[in-house]
Amino acid sequence: MEKHKILWVDDEIEMLKSHIIYLTEKGYDVETVTNGEDAIDLVKQKSFSLIFLDEMMAGMGGLETLAKIKEINPNIPVVMVTKSEEETLMNDAIGQKISDYLIKPVVPSQMFMVCKRLLEGKKISGQYVQQDYLKGFNQISRLMGEDLYYEDWTDIYLKLVNWDLELDEHSEIDLRQSLDEQRKEVNKEFSKFVERNYKNWINNVGDEYTPKLTTEIVSDYVIPLVQETQGPVFFFVIDCLRLDQWMIMERHLVDMFKISKEYYYSILPTATPYARNSLFAGLFPSEIEKYYPDLWHTGNDDERSMNKYEKELLEKLLQRRNVKLKNDLKYMKIIDPEVGKSFEQNISSHHRTHLMAVVVNFLDMIAHGRSDSDILKEIAPDEAAYRSLTNSWFMHSSLLGMFKVISRMKGAKIVVTTDHGSIRTMRGSKVLGDREASTNLRFKFGRNLKADEKHAVFVKDPNEYKLPRRGVTISYIFAKEDYYFVYPTDYHKYLAYYKDSFQHGGISMEEMILPVITMESLA
Repeated sequence: MEKHKILWVDDEIEMLKSHIIYLTEKGYDVETVTNGEDAIDLVKQKSFSLIFLDEMMAGMGGLETLAKIKEINPNIPVVMVTKSEEETLMNDAIGQKISDYLIKPVVPSQMFMVCKRLLEGKKISGQYVQQDYLKGFNQISRLMGEDLYYEDWTDIYLKLVNWDLELDEHSEIDLRQSLDEQRKEVNKEFSKFVERNYKNWINNVGDEYTPKLTTEIVSDYVIPLVQETQGPVFFFVIDCLRLDQWMIMERHLVDMFKISKEYYYSILPTATPYARNSLFAGLFPSEIEKYYPDLWHTGNDDERSMNKYEKELLEKLLQRRNVKLKNDLKYMKIIDPEVGKSFEQNISSHHRTHLMAVVVNFLDMIAHGRSDSDILKEIAPDEAAYRSLTNSWFMHSSLLGMFKVISRMKGAKIVVTTDHGSIRTMRGSKVLGDREASTNLRFKFGRNLKADEKHAVFVKDPNEYKLPRRGVTISYIFAKEDYYFVYPTDYHKYLAYYKDSFQHGGISMEEMILPVITMESLA
């Protein structure tokens, strides 16, 4: 293995011979110069893995030398070594993207540790990630044989998501296939768990053995903030947000907000017309249909026709809970970038608004758009790339701009959640039904529905799942795991078309176990 080459720039280099000998014995190839000009010439001629740079040198100073080195090779790690502890000097050095900052006198072991961290840190951490993953893999495998509660499934899902993010950072570790296979097995058991327990959950909301459900989110998270907070409360619902996507987004917010995070289970089907209406209404779909028939339509389950009355449903919930707002409830649905940018520019005007609800639809559009776009499929061919695409969107989004503005509002608080997640569908399952059966890929309703029982949960009586009846002979089915339903007509065409697409509506951890986040400004 080729040795790492280190350049050490110091006008008192003769006094550092013991340090250089120590690093040489540790396997590093150390070259030395006594001034900035010679350092710059060497950087032009040779490739170095790391540079130690003295700040106080005769002639060209350390900061000036640093700037020129970065012009030649901006990626080379530079460690500033100085006698000065002045904060302004540290700020200047950090501003020029140094990799570390050491105060003289330094000892050989100190320099060695810096070399290890900067030159071998990723390799070493990767080795530990691999060891930890194997332990975690075995732990989850053992849990699969036990009688688990909903909290256990949430913990398992969190472990899998954290491993996803770890492996994203360590692409050199060949464990992705192993993780994907384990997730498939876990989702298989999770689907069975939901099938056994879901009817009990929806009939015992609030029970200690029941997870927090969609219908409880506004009452348990939003209303308490409204009642206790003088400043504005913003309720953001990011459609189709998965936990792994939120954890990527959260990295950009930790310096602006104090963030707390909990988890809840989505109702079934994990589809916008059902889950989001229930989120805003605090009621199950059959209850919305019963109590507010004018706000519930039985047409096609598409976004525009089925979610027109979210503001009205939220107002009804506030009325039932006797919540008195200081001013009118505000509501905004962001369905395109122009609307988002306009709202970002005007959101500061809501600093006196008591409660503002905001629906952001962009992630759902990415999920569905990927099925129809070869470019999106190429940009996001797998889950890791899908997370990366989410990160790129969020970094440049109006949503991040809104959060930045709110972080500067006095007393403002934010609740962020979603109505459902999505799963990457990899296995097709043939389904039969009459001509009027719905076209959804992860759930269907209609007459005479038939599918493989290993791939689907059948709901013959919609009342048992608190779903709209839609008709005397109407039943529902929900896809389990990563299956998607395909009708026999042009079966192979649609089987191929929708394979490896992100869908929602069925039963999986990715669709059902969702974050609910509370953020309070650090300003």
